[in-house]
Amino acid sequence: MADLVDYCASIETSSDASPETLTDIQLACAITNSMGAKVDDLATGVDVFFLLVMGSLVFFMQCGFAMLCAGSVRQKNVKNILFKNLLDACGGAIGFWTLGYAFSYSDGPWYIGLKNFALMDMSDGKDYAFFFFQFAFAATAATIVAGTVAERCKMVAYICYSLMLTGFVYPVVVRSIWSPYGWLSKFNQDLFMGVGMIDFAGSGVVHMTGGATALVAAIVLGARKGRFRDEDGNPLPEPHSFPPHSVGLQMLGTFILWFGWYGFNPGSALAITPAGYGDVAALSAVTTTISAASGVVSAVFTNTLIDYIKTGNIEYDLSMAMNGGLGGLVGITANCSVVTPYYACVIGAASGWVYILGSNLLVAFRIDDAVDAIPVHLGCGIWGCIATGIFAHPGLVMKVYSSGGAGIIYGQGVKLLLVELIGVGFVLGWVTSVMTPFFIMLRFLGVFRVDPLEEVVGLDISHHKGAAYDLQAADGDKVDEFIERRSQHGKAPSAPPVPPQSTFAPKVNGGDDDSVPMA
Repeated sequence: MADLVDYCASIETSSDASPETLTDIQLACAITNSMGAKVDDLATGVDVFFLLVMGSLVFFMQCGFAMLCAGSVRQKNVKNILFKNLLDACGGAIGFWTLGYAFSYSDGPWYIGLKNFALMDMSDGKDYAFFFFQFAFAATAATIVAGTVAERCKMVAYICYSLMLTGFVYPVVVRSIWSPYGWLSKFNQDLFMGVGMIDFAGSGVVHMTGGATALVAAIVLGARKGRFRDEDGNPLPEPHSFPPHSVGLQMLGTFILWFGWYGFNPGSALAITPAGYGDVAALSAVTTTISAASGVVSAVFTNTLIDYIKTGNIEYDLSMAMNGGLGGLVGITANCSVVTPYYACVIGAASGWVYILGSNLLVAFRIDDAVDAIPVHLGCGIWGCIATGIFAHPGLVMKVYSSGGAGIIYGQGVKLLLVELIGVGFVLGWVTSVMTPFFIMLRFLGVFRVDPLEEVVGLDISHHKGAAYDLQAADGDKVDEFIERRSQHGKAPSAPPVPPQSTFAPKVNGGDDDSVPMA
């Protein structure tokens, strides 16, 4: 369409055409210009719609996190964990709206933005859609911590942490890796080490940030009572596990998260109408699917083999399968647009092993993670960034970013891998250096961990006016009465026989056998 408009303009300025011809050409050009404007408006609308739909899918992942966490905790803490997941969305919206978005993407030095706080300078639909999409990512980073600190963290501390993470800590990571100003960004004109860091949808930006925060929080907060020590404080020979109260909710949450990931990864193309963007989104959907499936299979069968070697029994752990799949999703997030489906399978399989290793390390170091969020998001997030430096296809990198860079298996050097490792170190260093003193301060102020008695009773009763489930049984006497009535098949039971009344009554005050007639 642009070429046709340029051609019409050149004809209009030509001196060779007759006046009648020029009139016809001018009319045709006017129609062409009008059509071009409408096509451009349509393309803009489609891109805005695409971003809103993809952002909605990412936000729907909040429901998945809520269901997964609710199913993983004990019955006495269900209300509390659901409330905290709701606060993640609220804290993420307020924190990212007021400060986080401006720190991430507005004009300013390379490390932080200094304009557009509370979206004061924003009025364009494309910009609003972009903010909404980015907010959904910020809320996801915040909610990763919810499951880790479940069953023992105070509400005040939780809302403080959520605001801190989405308003300041996470935005600095975003600016460094995703914004045009970032020193590691692939969108910076001056690419770091000539290649820049590839983290297409956020294995490092989102999942490592949330996972590292969860690790710091778990260490400072401490383990749940009875997890690694008995009532007297003595170490247990074997850590005590707290079984999930609803595996059904866990599975529902896992599938919702997998579904939401199709907004997370393909949606990170940020548009759909420009040439080639549809190819990027479609490939991202395929690699996401393959990696998740490979993570499930890898984790569950590897764990089964380990158990068989230890005990001689063959058992299949559903929790391992679910977390392995989530690990596969995290591992492919950084590189979903720049690896082939074959290597997506390799990345997913390795993610399952990374998850198992990370989960066992937590137990070995006696760090309590109620839902294993740390090995899934931190461990597999690190692996996702490293895998990008190993498997990124040079042709796909050029197609997506219009700049160079390739994984080491393609024989083009180790620059990209080194940049990815530097990015991993930056995220870990930044998050731990800020969040460690923050959590220590909360503990010092006495607002981090709940009272021991409240923890034993359960946070639903101590904090939320009662349990999540009404488990009061029916009255026992009424149940017996109902069973008796049902045994008569709906018919009223027949009255017991009444003995015939005598016409004489016995003497009252003792005496002989004489009887007196009854009145």
